[in-house]
Amino acid sequence: MNSLDQSRRAADRAARESYGRLVALLSSITRDVASAEDALAEAFSAALRQWPAQGVPRNPEGWLLAVARRRLIDSSRRRGTNERFQEHLKLISEELDAERQTSREIPDRRVALMFACAHPEIEPAIRTPLILQVILGFTAVAIAAAFLVPPATMGQRLARAKARIKQSGIPFAIPERADLPDRLDAVLQAVYAAYSRDWAEAGEGSAGRLSEEAIWLGQVMAELIPDEPEVKGLLALMLFLDARRNARSAPDGSYVPLDDQDTALWNLSQIRQAEALMKDANRMEGSGRFQIEAAIQSAHVARRLYGLDNWSDIVALYDVLFALAPTPVVALNRLVARARIYGAKAVLDEIQEIGADPRLVDYQPYWAARGTLLAEAGRNLEAREALTAALGLATDEAARDFLQRRIARLPGTPERT
Repeated sequence: MNSLDQSRRAADRAARESYGRLVALLSSITRDVASAEDALAEAFSAALRQWPAQGVPRNPEGWLLAVARRRLIDSSRRRGTNERFQEHLKLISEELDAERQTSREIPDRRVALMFACAHPEIEPAIRTPLILQVILGFTAVAIAAAFLVPPATMGQRLARAKARIKQSGIPFAIPERADLPDRLDAVLQAVYAAYSRDWAEAGEGSAGRLSEEAIWLGQVMAELIPDEPEVKGLLALMLFLDARRNARSAPDGSYVPLDDQDTALWNLSQIRQAEALMKDANRMEGSGRFQIEAAIQSAHVARRLYGLDNWSDIVALYDVLFALAPTPVVALNRLVARARIYGAKAVLDEIQEIGADPRLVDYQPYWAARGTLLAEAGRNLEAREALTAALGLATDEAARDFLQRRIARLPGTPERT
């Protein structure tokens, strides 16, 4: 591998593993998220210019931090020269030097920055998107698609929110207990969105960066806020799902649905951790969305491990979840669970009704579920249409192969020549 390729790979790895941490550290000192992002972008650009000739440094994170710091200081100097500004420049330099000297590792300020992004000064609707971009590296285009907003509109909202953090001097800190309820939900939603994206796309069986980061952030929050049941609920939910990761793919890489998975491949240590977290959460006051979702996954685990026919319990939990979060995705999962008790024909009319929601038009799991239920009801032509729509929306190769095989098994499907 030549030096250019090595440099690009090292820069890509640093971007994947360290971008959020570097932005959080730089902006926690300057209170200027946009400037921190700009300085870090310039640092990465400098790395791609210098590393091929000079070699990849032994500590790429430290190199990027040092360059970004210099860019921040130079930018600040260009914007002002008064005594107060000079004091601010000195503070930036001293704090970053102190951070570097007190630990070999770059301090992780991501949790504090997430709560800054969820501050009451920030418009509620933009809090979760802001966390997804600043901390977890989602692009404005990807966020816009997830929230059904034009990319230009989302970009403007994100820019305004970052400016608000700077103008209002929002502190980068875990809020007091009394202030948590107004800010915690956006943080938890962002962490789960990151995990869900990786879960949906990682069909090859190995954990991706976003899922690992999401679980790590959940663990950090569970330690920092031990008395908040929804934090434990979210972490339990992610661990239940992650425990099944290695069973989702066959040795040939093909996708394996839950009912066909080899439970011997499930990670029992993660399952036990998740169950313990649920028990701790249930001892506390209140029951939120993530606790209910974790309970649903616990019921799935018990059903597969012990052969329990507990679909009625799962439906009851979905009823509770739908009352808390009446989203079209929850409605879809609730109907799929009800089909296990009452049969596919009993829910198809409702499946079609929720399909009128524009948020489900490009939601691949909706079309996959609809096609599967139509096939179970013997409506093969409609099933083929729905499964073909799901195939067109699938981005994971294992999922695409699974859908193609399912379509091929439908009666009346022409044989390939």
